[in-house]
Amino acid sequence: MRVLEVAPLWERVPPPAYGGTEAIVSLLTDGLVRRGHDVVLRASGDSITLAELRSVYPRSLRTAEGIESTVPYELAHVADALRDAPDFDIVHNHTGEMLMAFADMVDVPMLTTTHGNLTEDSRFIWERYRGFYNTISRSQARYIAGFPNARFVGVVHNAIDVRTYPFRADKEEYLLCLARVSPEKGTHIAIEVARRLGMPLIIAGKVDRVDVDYFRTAVEPQIDGRQIRFFGEADNAAKRELYAGARALLTPIVWEEPFGLVMPEAMACGTPVIAFARGAAPEIVVDGQTGFLVQTVDEMVEAVRHVDQIDPRRCREHVEEHFDGPVMVDAYIAAYERILETVRAERPAPAFRRSD
Repeated sequence: MRVLEVAPLWERVPPPAYGGTEAIVSLLTDGLVRRGHDVVLRASGDSITLAELRSVYPRSLRTAEGIESTVPYELAHVADALRDAPDFDIVHNHTGEMLMAFADMVDVPMLTTTHGNLTEDSRFIWERYRGFYNTISRSQARYIAGFPNARFVGVVHNAIDVRTYPFRADKEEYLLCLARVSPEKGTHIAIEVARRLGMPLIIAGKVDRVDVDYFRTAVEPQIDGRQIRFFGEADNAAKRELYAGARALLTPIVWEEPFGLVMPEAMACGTPVIAFARGAAPEIVVDGQTGFLVQTVDEMVEAVRHVDQIDPRRCREHVEEHFDGPVMVDAYIAAYERILETVRAERPAPAFRRSD
Protein backbone atom coordinates (compact mmCIF):
# COMPACT_ATOMS: atom_id res chain seq x y z
CA MET A 1 0.00 0.00 0.00
CA ARG A 2 0.95 3.63 -0.47
CA VAL A 3 0.15 5.40 2.78
CA LEU A 4 0.32 9.08 3.66
CA GLU A 5 0.76 9.63 7.39
CA VAL A 6 -0.02 13.19 8.50
CA ALA A 7 1.30 14.17 11.93
CA PRO A 8 0.77 17.40 13.87
CA LEU A 9 3.39 20.12 13.31
CA TRP A 10 3.53 21.05 16.99
CA GLU A 11 6.08 18.39 18.00
CA ARG A 12 8.83 16.49 16.25
CA VAL A 13 8.32 12.85 15.21
CA PRO A 14 9.41 11.07 17.36
CA PRO A 15 9.22 13.55 20.25
CA PRO A 16 12.39 14.13 22.28
CA ALA A 17 10.31 14.01 25.48
CA TYR A 18 6.57 14.68 25.89
CA GLY A 19 4.38 13.93 22.87
CA GLY A 20 2.15 10.87 22.87
CA THR A 21 0.62 11.39 19.42
CA GLU A 22 3.98 11.88 17.75
CA ALA A 23 5.41 8.80 19.47
CA ILE A 24 2.57 6.71 18.04
CA VAL A 25 3.01 8.19 14.55
CA SER A 26 6.72 7.37 14.64
CA LEU A 27 6.19 3.78 15.77
CA LEU A 28 3.46 3.20 13.18
CA THR A 29 5.27 4.86 10.27
CA ASP A 30 8.53 3.02 10.80
CA GLY A 31 6.63 -0.22 11.36
CA LEU A 32 4.82 0.14 8.04
CA VAL A 33 8.08 0.79 6.22
CA ARG A 34 9.62 -2.33 7.76
CA ARG A 35 6.61 -4.31 6.47
CA GLY A 36 7.38 -3.15 2.92
CA HIS A 37 4.72 -0.47 2.52
CA ASP A 38 5.44 2.76 0.64
CA VAL A 39 5.00 5.50 3.24
CA VAL A 40 5.35 9.28 3.22
CA LEU A 41 5.29 11.17 6.50
CA ARG A 42 4.07 14.76 6.60
CA ALA A 43 5.56 16.25 9.78
CA SER A 44 7.94 18.93 11.05
CA GLY A 45 11.23 19.12 9.19
CA ASP A 46 13.30 18.02 12.19
CA SER A 47 11.46 14.67 12.36
CA ILE A 48 13.37 11.40 12.08
CA THR A 49 11.74 8.54 10.17
CA LEU A 50 12.37 5.53 7.94
CA ALA A 51 9.68 6.88 5.59
CA GLU A 52 10.06 9.70 3.10
CA LEU A 53 9.72 12.93 5.09
CA ARG A 54 7.95 15.97 3.63
CA SER A 55 7.44 19.19 5.55
CA VAL A 56 6.36 22.81 5.18
CA TYR A 57 8.42 23.99 8.16
CA PRO A 58 11.96 23.02 9.23
CA ARG A 59 11.29 22.44 12.94
CA SER A 60 8.49 21.66 15.36
CA LEU A 61 6.30 24.66 16.16
CA ARG A 62 6.81 24.07 19.88
CA THR A 63 10.53 24.86 19.52
CA ALA A 64 10.20 27.62 16.91
CA GLU A 65 10.77 31.23 17.95
CA GLY A 66 8.76 34.24 16.91
CA ILE A 67 5.53 32.42 16.06
CA GLU A 68 2.44 34.10 17.47
CA SER A 69 -0.16 31.91 15.74
CA THR A 70 0.29 28.33 14.58
CA VAL A 71 -2.74 28.44 12.26
CA PRO A 72 -0.98 29.66 9.06
CA TYR A 73 1.62 26.89 9.37
CA GLU A 74 -1.00 24.25 10.09
CA LEU A 75 -3.08 25.34 7.10
CA ALA A 76 -0.05 25.11 4.81
CA HIS A 77 0.67 21.68 6.29
CA VAL A 78 -2.88 20.54 5.50
CA ALA A 79 -2.80 22.06 2.01
CA ASP A 80 0.38 20.17 1.10
CA ALA A 81 -1.07 16.92 2.46
CA LEU A 82 -4.18 17.38 0.31
CA ARG A 83 -2.03 18.04 -2.73
CA ASP A 84 -0.12 14.81 -2.06
CA ALA A 85 -3.22 12.72 -1.34
CA PRO A 86 -4.15 11.57 -4.89
CA ASP A 87 -0.84 9.67 -5.10
CA PHE A 88 -1.79 7.41 -2.18
CA ASP A 89 -4.18 4.57 -1.41
CA ILE A 90 -5.09 6.00 1.98
CA VAL A 91 -4.47 9.12 4.08
CA HIS A 92 -4.00 8.53 7.79
CA ASN A 93 -4.83 11.72 9.67
CA HIS A 94 -3.32 12.27 13.12
CA THR A 95 -3.91 16.05 13.15
CA GLY A 96 -7.59 15.99 14.08
CA GLU A 97 -10.23 18.34 12.78
CA MET A 98 -7.90 20.61 10.79
CA LEU A 99 -7.46 17.98 8.07
CA MET A 100 -10.89 16.40 8.54
CA ALA A 101 -12.52 19.66 7.46
CA PHE A 102 -11.06 19.22 3.96
CA ALA A 103 -11.52 15.46 3.59
CA ASP A 104 -14.16 15.79 0.85
CA MET A 105 -11.76 17.71 -1.36
CA VAL A 106 -9.89 14.54 -2.38
CA ASP A 107 -11.16 11.23 -3.70
CA VAL A 108 -8.90 9.21 -1.42
CA PRO A 109 -10.14 7.46 1.74
CA MET A 110 -9.10 9.10 4.99
CA LEU A 111 -8.68 7.42 8.36
CA THR A 112 -8.68 9.79 11.33
CA THR A 113 -7.27 8.49 14.60
CA THR A 114 -8.85 10.28 17.56
CA HIS A 115 -5.82 10.96 19.73
CA GLY A 116 -7.81 13.33 21.94
CA ASN A 117 -11.34 13.82 23.15
CA LEU A 118 -13.86 16.01 21.38
CA THR A 119 -14.73 19.57 22.32
CA GLU A 120 -18.10 21.17 21.69
CA ASP A 121 -16.67 23.22 18.86
CA SER A 122 -14.96 20.26 17.18
CA ARG A 123 -18.34 18.54 16.85
CA PHE A 124 -19.13 21.03 14.08
CA ILE A 125 -16.48 19.32 11.92
CA TRP A 126 -17.40 15.79 13.00
CA GLU A 127 -21.03 16.31 11.97
CA ARG A 128 -19.81 16.99 8.41
CA TYR A 129 -17.00 14.42 8.22
CA ARG A 130 -17.72 11.51 5.85
CA GLY A 131 -14.47 9.65 6.25
CA PHE A 132 -13.40 6.80 8.50
CA TYR A 133 -12.14 6.98 12.08
CA ASN A 134 -10.81 4.80 14.86
CA THR A 135 -10.56 5.41 18.57
CA ILE A 136 -7.59 4.48 20.77
CA SER A 137 -9.69 2.83 23.47
CA ARG A 138 -13.12 1.38 24.03
CA SER A 139 -13.70 4.04 26.65
CA GLN A 140 -13.09 6.80 24.11
CA ALA A 141 -15.43 5.14 21.60
CA ARG A 142 -18.35 5.79 23.95
CA TYR A 143 -17.77 9.53 23.66
CA ILE A 144 -17.16 9.69 19.91
CA ALA A 145 -20.30 8.27 18.38
CA GLY A 146 -23.58 9.26 16.81
CA PHE A 147 -22.23 11.35 13.95
CA PRO A 148 -24.34 10.89 10.81
CA ASN A 149 -21.64 10.20 8.23
CA ALA A 150 -18.37 9.36 10.02
CA ARG A 151 -17.62 5.65 9.79
CA PHE A 152 -16.13 3.80 12.75
CA VAL A 153 -13.58 1.09 11.92
CA GLY A 154 -12.84 -0.03 15.46
CA VAL A 155 -10.48 0.44 18.39
CA VAL A 156 -6.72 0.38 17.95
CA HIS A 157 -4.86 0.67 21.23
CA ASN A 158 -1.70 2.75 21.33
CA ALA A 159 1.60 0.95 21.67
CA ILE A 160 5.27 1.37 22.55
CA ASP A 161 8.53 -0.15 21.35
CA VAL A 162 8.91 -2.55 24.27
CA ARG A 163 12.49 -3.46 23.33
CA THR A 164 13.65 0.05 24.19
CA TYR A 165 12.35 -0.09 27.77
CA PRO A 166 14.73 -1.62 30.36
CA PHE A 167 13.27 -4.30 32.63
CA ARG A 168 14.15 -4.22 36.35
CA ALA A 169 12.73 -6.59 38.91
CA ASP A 170 14.51 -4.93 41.85
CA LYS A 171 12.99 -1.57 42.68
CA GLU A 172 14.00 1.48 44.65
CA GLU A 173 11.92 3.05 47.40
CA TYR A 174 10.29 5.90 45.50
CA LEU A 175 6.94 6.43 43.85
CA LEU A 176 6.72 8.08 40.43
CA CYS A 177 4.20 10.45 38.91
CA LEU A 178 5.24 10.94 35.29
CA ALA A 179 2.76 13.08 33.37
CA ARG A 180 2.00 16.62 32.36
CA VAL A 181 1.63 18.56 35.62
CA SER A 182 -2.03 19.53 35.58
CA PRO A 183 -5.22 19.19 37.65
CA GLU A 184 -6.69 16.48 35.39
CA LYS A 185 -3.54 14.36 35.76
CA GLY A 186 -3.94 14.58 39.53
CA THR A 187 -0.40 15.58 40.46
CA HIS A 188 -1.65 16.98 43.78
CA ILE A 189 -3.28 13.63 44.56
CA ALA A 190 -0.01 11.76 43.97
CA ILE A 191 1.63 14.14 46.47
CA GLU A 192 -1.09 13.42 49.04
CA VAL A 193 -0.65 9.66 48.62
CA ALA A 194 3.13 9.88 49.06
CA ARG A 195 2.83 12.08 52.15
CA ARG A 196 0.32 9.74 53.78
CA LEU A 197 2.66 6.80 53.18
CA GLY A 198 5.82 8.68 54.12
CA MET A 199 7.41 7.60 50.82
CA PRO A 200 9.51 9.66 48.41
CA LEU A 201 7.76 10.84 45.24
CA ILE A 202 9.39 11.98 42.02
CA ILE A 203 7.25 14.21 39.83
CA ALA A 204 8.41 14.23 36.21
CA GLY A 205 6.52 16.24 33.63
CA LYS A 206 6.22 19.50 31.77
CA VAL A 207 4.18 22.45 32.96
CA ASP A 208 2.15 24.02 30.16
CA ARG A 209 1.37 27.72 30.27
CA VAL A 210 -2.27 27.03 31.13
CA ASP A 211 -1.16 25.01 34.16
CA VAL A 212 1.39 27.44 35.63
CA ASP A 213 -1.03 28.74 38.29
CA TYR A 214 -1.93 25.17 39.30
CA PHE A 215 1.76 24.28 39.58
CA ARG A 216 2.55 27.36 41.67
CA THR A 217 -0.37 26.95 44.07
CA ALA A 218 -0.99 23.20 44.36
CA VAL A 219 2.34 21.55 43.55
CA GLU A 220 5.35 23.82 44.02
CA PRO A 221 4.70 24.58 47.72
CA GLN A 222 4.78 20.82 48.39
CA ILE A 223 8.18 20.28 46.77
CA ASP A 224 10.86 20.00 49.44
CA GLY A 225 13.65 18.34 47.45
CA ARG A 226 13.69 15.37 49.82
CA GLN A 227 10.36 13.53 50.01
CA ILE A 228 8.65 15.39 47.19
CA ARG A 229 11.03 16.04 44.28
CA PHE A 230 10.34 17.77 41.00
CA PHE A 231 12.39 16.38 38.13
CA GLY A 232 10.87 18.48 35.36
CA GLU A 233 10.22 17.20 31.86
CA ALA A 234 12.06 13.91 31.37
CA ASP A 235 13.54 13.02 27.98
CA ASN A 236 13.33 9.51 26.58
CA ALA A 237 16.44 8.24 28.37
CA ALA A 238 15.59 9.81 31.72
CA LYS A 239 12.01 8.61 31.80
CA ARG A 240 13.11 5.02 31.17
CA GLU A 241 15.49 5.22 34.10
CA LEU A 242 12.79 6.70 36.31
CA TYR A 243 10.26 4.03 35.33
CA ALA A 244 12.69 1.17 35.87
CA GLY A 245 13.61 2.19 39.40
CA ALA A 246 10.17 3.16 40.72
CA ARG A 247 8.30 1.06 43.25
CA ALA A 248 5.08 2.02 41.43
CA LEU A 249 3.72 4.55 38.97
CA LEU A 250 0.85 6.61 40.37
CA THR A 251 -1.77 7.62 37.79
CA PRO A 252 -4.48 9.49 39.71
CA ILE A 253 -6.28 10.80 36.63
CA VAL A 254 -9.47 12.74 37.30
CA TRP A 255 -10.76 12.82 33.72
CA GLU A 256 -11.71 10.31 31.05
CA GLU A 257 -8.23 10.01 29.54
CA PRO A 258 -8.51 8.27 26.14
CA PHE A 259 -5.35 6.20 26.65
CA GLY A 260 -2.27 7.12 28.71
CA LEU A 261 1.03 5.82 27.32
CA VAL A 262 2.76 6.15 30.68
CA MET A 263 0.96 3.03 31.90
CA PRO A 264 2.34 0.52 29.35
CA GLU A 265 5.69 2.33 29.45
CA ALA A 266 6.00 1.77 33.20
CA MET A 267 4.78 -1.84 33.03
CA ALA A 268 7.30 -2.61 30.27
CA CYS A 269 9.97 -1.73 32.82
CA GLY A 270 8.39 -4.15 35.32
CA THR A 271 6.84 -1.33 37.32
CA PRO A 272 3.25 -1.77 38.58
CA VAL A 273 0.70 0.95 37.84
CA ILE A 274 -1.76 2.18 40.44
CA ALA A 275 -4.45 4.15 38.65
CA PHE A 276 -7.88 5.55 39.20
CA ALA A 277 -10.27 3.37 37.20
CA ARG A 278 -11.20 6.07 34.72
CA GLY A 279 -10.86 6.49 30.97
CA ALA A 280 -8.83 3.72 29.37
CA ALA A 281 -7.04 2.65 32.54
CA PRO A 282 -9.19 -0.52 32.97
CA GLU A 283 -8.24 -1.53 29.40
CA ILE A 284 -4.51 -1.18 30.12
CA VAL A 285 -3.98 -2.29 33.72
CA VAL A 286 -4.99 -5.78 34.82
CA ASP A 287 -6.18 -5.26 38.38
CA GLY A 288 -4.21 -7.40 40.80
CA GLN A 289 -1.80 -8.64 38.11
CA THR A 290 -0.02 -5.62 36.59
CA GLY A 291 -1.07 -3.09 39.19
CA PHE A 292 -4.24 -1.92 40.91
CA LEU A 293 -7.33 -0.03 39.76
CA VAL A 294 -8.79 2.10 42.54
CA GLN A 295 -11.63 4.54 43.09
CA THR A 296 -10.44 6.78 45.93
CA VAL A 297 -7.31 8.27 47.46
CA ASP A 298 -7.68 5.91 50.43
CA GLU A 299 -7.71 2.93 48.06
CA MET A 300 -4.65 4.25 46.24
CA VAL A 301 -2.76 4.54 49.54
CA GLU A 302 -3.75 0.98 50.45
CA ALA A 303 -2.78 -0.32 47.00
CA VAL A 304 0.75 1.02 47.38
CA ARG A 305 1.08 -1.00 50.58
CA HIS A 306 0.36 -4.17 48.56
CA VAL A 307 2.40 -3.37 45.47
CA ASP A 308 4.98 -6.06 46.25
CA GLN A 309 2.31 -8.64 45.39
CA ILE A 310 2.66 -7.67 41.72
CA ASP A 311 5.13 -9.71 39.66
CA PRO A 312 7.29 -7.34 37.56
CA ARG A 313 7.69 -10.01 34.87
CA ARG A 314 3.92 -10.27 34.46
CA CYS A 315 3.83 -6.50 33.88
CA ARG A 316 6.36 -6.82 31.07
CA GLU A 317 4.64 -9.84 29.51
CA HIS A 318 1.28 -8.08 29.49
CA VAL A 319 2.68 -5.14 27.52
CA GLU A 320 4.50 -7.43 25.08
CA GLU A 321 1.25 -9.28 24.40
CA HIS A 322 -1.07 -6.30 24.02
CA PHE A 323 0.78 -3.00 23.61
CA ASP A 324 3.94 -3.68 21.63
CA GLY A 325 4.54 -1.86 18.35
CA PRO A 326 3.96 -4.81 15.98
CA VAL A 327 0.55 -5.46 17.57
CA MET A 328 -0.54 -1.91 16.76
CA VAL A 329 0.93 -1.99 13.24
CA ASP A 330 -1.00 -5.22 12.52
CA ALA A 331 -4.21 -3.57 13.70
CA TYR A 332 -3.75 -0.50 11.52
CA ILE A 333 -2.89 -2.54 8.44
CA ALA A 334 -6.10 -4.52 9.00
CA ALA A 335 -8.03 -1.25 9.35
CA TYR A 336 -6.55 0.10 6.10
CA GLU A 337 -7.50 -3.09 4.29
CA ARG A 338 -11.09 -2.96 5.59
CA ILE A 339 -11.41 0.66 4.49
CA LEU A 340 -10.07 -0.06 0.99
CA GLU A 341 -12.40 -3.05 0.63
CA THR A 342 -15.35 -0.87 1.66
CA VAL A 343 -14.42 1.86 -0.80
CA ARG A 344 -13.98 -0.61 -3.66
CA ALA A 345 -17.37 -2.17 -2.92
CA GLU A 346 -19.08 1.24 -2.92
CA ARG A 347 -17.63 2.50 -6.17
CA PRO A 348 -19.88 1.90 -9.16
CA ALA A 349 -18.74 -0.70 -11.66
CA PRO A 350 -17.48 0.75 -14.95
CA ALA A 351 -20.21 1.06 -17.55
CA PHE A 352 -20.30 -1.75 -20.15
CA ARG A 353 -19.52 -0.55 -23.64
CA ARG A 354 -20.43 -2.65 -26.60
CA SER A 355 -17.80 -2.67 -29.34
CA ASP A 356 -18.95 -2.04 -32.90
